[in-house]
Amino acid sequence: MGRRLWRFGLLAFCLAMTGCRLKWSHKKPDPAKGVVTGVAICSDTGKPARFASVVLTAAPKKDEKLGDSGVLPAVEETVTDLDGRFRLEAVEPGQYYAYATLEGYLDPRAGIDFKQAMSKPDDRSRALEAIRQWKDHLAEVQVGVHRTSEVVLTLDRGAEIRGTVSFDDGSPAIGMGFHLSRKRSTGEWSEVDAPDSNPGSIDGFSNGHGQYAMTNLSAGEYVVCAMMPTETPEAAPRVCLGDTFRRKNAKTVKVVAGEVLEGVDIVIPLAGLHTVGGRVAVLSDGHAPDAATVHLLYADDREEVRKTGIDPDGSFVFPFVPEDKYLVRVNEAKDTSEKTGGKEHPYAEKEIPLVVKEDVDDLSIQLGEVAPVTPQP
Repeated sequence: MGRRLWRFGLLAFCLAMTGCRLKWSHKKPDPAKGVVTGVAICSDTGKPARFASVVLTAAPKKDEKLGDSGVLPAVEETVTDLDGRFRLEAVEPGQYYAYATLEGYLDPRAGIDFKQAMSKPDDRSRALEAIRQWKDHLAEVQVGVHRTSEVVLTLDRGAEIRGTVSFDDGSPAIGMGFHLSRKRSTGEWSEVDAPDSNPGSIDGFSNGHGQYAMTNLSAGEYVVCAMMPTETPEAAPRVCLGDTFRRKNAKTVKVVAGEVLEGVDIVIPLAGLHTVGGRVAVLSDGHAPDAATVHLLYADDREEVRKTGIDPDGSFVFPFVPEDKYLVRVNEAKDTSEKTGGKEHPYAEKEIPLVVKEDVDDLSIQLGEVAPVTPQP
C-alpha cells in the first residue's frame, strides 16, 4: 500500500509518514523485548484478511509530547500472509493497540471524527478521544519481556459511494479528485481525511469514463464534492453533489454499514467560471512579502472557497471561480529572517470585497504594518 494511515501526528495511532510504502517486518528476535503474533479475519466472510496492513501503536502516556516528526515511538507494522497471520518481533514492552486495514474494509482515517479529537486540550486527550471513537475496531495488547502476545483482529466491511463525474456538455470529467464530509452527531460537518496536506481529500481519481468510488467508509450522511485538478490542491475548485459549488447547497447521501451506494453522480457546470488573480505587496515600498496566504471567502457567510500562497513576485491566482460575491483575505504575510537579517517581519491582515462577473486579473492588495500592542496600565 503506497500510503500511510493519516497525517494527524498528534493522534495516538498516527504514523504521519505520507507516501512511504508499507514494509514487512523482519526484525530479529530479542530476548529483552516481546513478540506480537495473531490473525486478521474478515467479519463478512469469516476468511483470512490476506495482505492486510497491521498496525501496532503505543497507548498514550501521561503528559506525552510528540516531536515535530509526528511519529510516535514504538509503533510497529507488518502485512498479513495468505493465512491472515502476522508476527512482530522485538517489540518494546508496554501497552499497545492493534488494528488492521484492507481495501474495502473500515479504515480509521475515514471513520474518525478528527475535528472532535483535535478539539481536546492536549496530545494525550486527543489520542484517547480517537481511540474512544475507534475502540470497537481496536485490540488491546500488553507486551512483556520475552513473552509472546496473541491477538485476533477483525475487519468489518466498509460502505462505498460510487458514481460518475461529467461536464454539462456530456463529456466525462477525467482525473478529478474528491472531497468528502460526514455529518456529526451535533449536526456539524467534519471532513473525512486522507494522508495528504489537503483535509477532506480522498485517495483516488475519476477514471477515463469519469467513474469514481470512495470505499472503506463508516455508516453516516455525507456530502461528496469533485475537485478540479490544479497545481495546488488548496486552490482546487469543488463541485458538490447537486451540481453546486457551495457545500451548504449540496445534496447529501446516507450509507449504512457495508452498503454500496451507486449512482452518486456530479455534473460540473462550464458556464460562468472565471479567473481571479492579483498581487500582494507591502504598502510602504511596494515589495512583495516573502510569504502570505490568500483566502477566497463567500461574502454572505464567510465560507472559505479556496486558499493559496503567493509567488515570489507577490502574485496569486484562483482558476474556475463561479460568479458570486466574495471577500479576499490575506494573512500570514511576512518577510523571513533571511531577508531582514534578524527576526521575521510580519504584516497586518487585509480583507477586500470582490464581485465576480468576469475574469479579474488586477487585484492589488497592499499590506500595512502590524499595529503595536499598547501595554495595559
